[in-house]
Amino acid sequence: MKKIGILGGGQLGRMLLQSAVNYPVKTYLMENDEQAPAAHLAHCFTKGDITAYDDVYNFGKHLDAITIEIENVNIEALEKLFEEGVKVYPHPHALRTIKNKILQKEFYKTNEIPTSEFIVTNSLDELKTHTSFLPAVHKLAMGGYDGKGVQVLNYESDLNKGFDAPSVLEKKINIHQEIAVIIAVNETKQTAIYPPVEMVFNNILNLLDYQICPAAISEKVLWKSEAIALQLIKQLNSPGIFAVELFADKDENVFVNEIAPRVHNSGHHTIEGNYCSQFDMLWRIMLGYPLGNTDVILPSALVNIIGENNHNGEAMFEGLEEVLKMDNVFVHLYGKSNTKPGRKMGHVTILSNEKQELIHKANQIKHTLFVKSN
Repeated sequence: MKKIGILGGGQLGRMLLQSAVNYPVKTYLMENDEQAPAAHLAHCFTKGDITAYDDVYNFGKHLDAITIEIENVNIEALEKLFEEGVKVYPHPHALRTIKNKILQKEFYKTNEIPTSEFIVTNSLDELKTHTSFLPAVHKLAMGGYDGKGVQVLNYESDLNKGFDAPSVLEKKINIHQEIAVIIAVNETKQTAIYPPVEMVFNNILNLLDYQICPAAISEKVLWKSEAIALQLIKQLNSPGIFAVELFADKDENVFVNEIAPRVHNSGHHTIEGNYCSQFDMLWRIMLGYPLGNTDVILPSALVNIIGENNHNGEAMFEGLEEVLKMDNVFVHLYGKSNTKPGRKMGHVTILSNEKQELIHKANQIKHTLFVKSN
């Protein structure tokens, strides 16, 4: 039986481990927090720092394979493990490129992958010399996550909101639609693409508000999205699961926004909505089994359950019973005991053949289910 480890114990690790029970695999997890959402689901739990070389190396050296649920891990340790024969998903070179937004953008440019124009800035003073490049989006090269480390700079007066650290200044695109494509790659470079999802964002929190799958996009945008995702994955040259986030403008041009080298929020609907979920697919890749069927069973919508403003402390789910009464609605709570404003506490997937019903129920859930503190 293969021994496979996961670095990070959040909700992605939790859902990954929930899928692991269907396979002959012994699971290992490393996380600093013994009460993390995924901590109790692995066969073996190790308390450790996923950013520390020694912790990651010692955790991984007796394993057959290792994967991540967050990019903020010690890559040097993964490189050493990879050299010594431990399989790493994704390969460390791909993770190194993706983890740093400067390297990520330069990777797109080098490989002629369509993306917004950008300038690298190393300090706030340097940023202030690029007023002619506005409106733009400033992104920290390292450490940004879930909307953090991103600032929209429309006017010269916004420049002080930027980062006094290595960052990317991206020319703002007139976005018509935001799309995500989940793509799976196995060891023999076979690929499987999930139908694109259309994402609707919460502009205040810069987090996903809800999403619809399949995306309501033109055939041209669909073709371009899949072609760009395939080209990108081919150039990355690594097995694993990748989420490619894209922008489409009104002229049907498609640009890569970012890529995530792991299971992703934009693929959570696949648990109920597709024959093979993104989590199941990653186990197939790591265990050397055939890639699964990515087809849609029924169209879906996904709503994130997010901590309410002004609520910090022990989580209380208001309206949960009402949502659980709804037909074809599936609630996933992440096992986080404490809530805080904007924290992802779970998600809800809705299935229906009718797009209007998906949107109606998504909005109904957003106005029914709240995470508050006692």
